[in-house]
Amino acid sequence: MVLLEFSMFPTDKGESVSQFVSQIIDLIDKSGVTYRLTPMGTILEGSWDEVFEVITSCFKLLEPQSNRISSSIKIDYRKSEQSRMNSKIDKIQSLLQRKIKHS
Repeated sequence: MVLLEFSMFPTDKGESVSQFVSQIIDLIDKSGVTYRLTPMGTILEGSWDEVFEVITSCFKLLEPQSNRISSSIKIDYRKSEQSRMNSKIDKIQSLLQRKIKHS
């Protein structure tokens, strides 16, 4: 199972790129891949092929609209089919013995 955190946006569209980011989030939402939106990026969870298919689709969505695209990608792979999107946070809360703020 892969947890992949990424951001992707055009760099040639001025100060605000929310209209482009919203197109990407719409694509992710319709993909069926488990995800969590954060203020600074999006976390995807699934197989390697599933999450990279979404990343590729996001790039292909922006490419015709932009001459320059910035992307940051962070990957955590673990041989398991178990979801870790919530369990990683649950583990920290368990160790701290209290709830913490999270997206």
